[in-house]
Amino acid sequence: MVTPFDQNFEVNYGKAEQIAEHLIANGSEGLIVTGTTGESPVLTTEEQLQLFTTIKKKVGAKAQVWGGTGSNDTAHVVALSKEAEKAGVDGLLLVTPYYNKPNQEGLYQHFKKVAESVSIPIMLYNVPSRTNVNMLPATIARLTKIDNIVAVKESSGDLDQVSQLKNLISEDIWLYSGDDYLTLPMLAIGAYGVVSVASHIVGQEILTMIEAFKAGEIEKAREIHLRLYPIFKGLFVTVNPTPVKAALNLMGFDVGKVRLPLAEMETEQLDSLKSLLKQFNLI
Repeated sequence: MVTPFDQNFEVNYGKAEQIAEHLIANGSEGLIVTGTTGESPVLTTEEQLQLFTTIKKKVGAKAQVWGGTGSNDTAHVVALSKEAEKAGVDGLLLVTPYYNKPNQEGLYQHFKKVAESVSIPIMLYNVPSRTNVNMLPATIARLTKIDNIVAVKESSGDLDQVSQLKNLISEDIWLYSGDDYLTLPMLAIGAYGVVSVASHIVGQEILTMIEAFKAGEIEKAREIHLRLYPIFKGLFVTVNPTPVKAALNLMGFDVGKVRLPLAEMETEQLDSLKSLLKQFNLI
C-alpha cells in the first residue's frame, strides 16, 4: 500500500488507515506496509514502526499486515525486523540488498541472518530492475529450506526464471507475481496471487480474475486481464509509486505527493493517466 503524506510531507497516519480499509474492502486479502509502493527508502525507522502498529491495529482483525523491512544493510534489516515483529506485523517482506551488488552467497547469508533473527514468516522479494541484483532460482530454493521463509515475490519479469523456480521450490511455498501485468501468466505456471499496485484502484477486478482462473474459468480470467492491461501498464508510465499516488489523488483519496528524490509526473504523463482513469470511469 502507498504511504500517504500531508502537505508538509509528513506521514498522514489517519489517511493510511483509510487506504488500508479501502484496499481490504476492494479485494486485498492482506497488506504490505512500507514496501516499494510505500516509499520505504525515504521513511524513517520510527515512521515505519508507527505505520506497522497503526495499520495492524486498524485492520489486523480483517487481513494480515506484513511489513517491508528490507534494505541494503543486513544489521539494519535485522534490527528493524525485530522491532516490526514486536509491533505485531504478521510477516515481513524483504527485498534483495540494493547498490552493494552481493553475489548469490551474500544474498543467501543476508536472508538467512534476518530469518534467524525473527520467528514470523518472511516473503523474499526479487526485483532486479530496482536493485541491480538478480536472486537466482537456486538461491531462492535454498533459502526456502529455512522454516520461516514461506513466500516469494518474484519481479524479475522473466517467466523462464519463474518456471525454473517453480521446479525447484516446494508446493508449500507461496509464489506471488510482483507485477500486475504478469499476474495471469504467472498464475498459469503456479503462482498463488499478486503483490499488487493496481489493487489500489481495480482491486476487486483483480481478485475476480484470480478467482476465475483458479475456478477453471480461463476465458473469463483472460478477458479481465486484457481489459485491465492498460491500467497495469499505465500505472508504470513513470517510476512507481508516482502514478498510483497521482491516480488516487485524482480519485479523491488525497494521499499527497511522493517524497524526494522522486518527483511528480510530467504534464503529458499526468494527462495520459487522467484519460486512462476516465476511460475506466474511475474519475
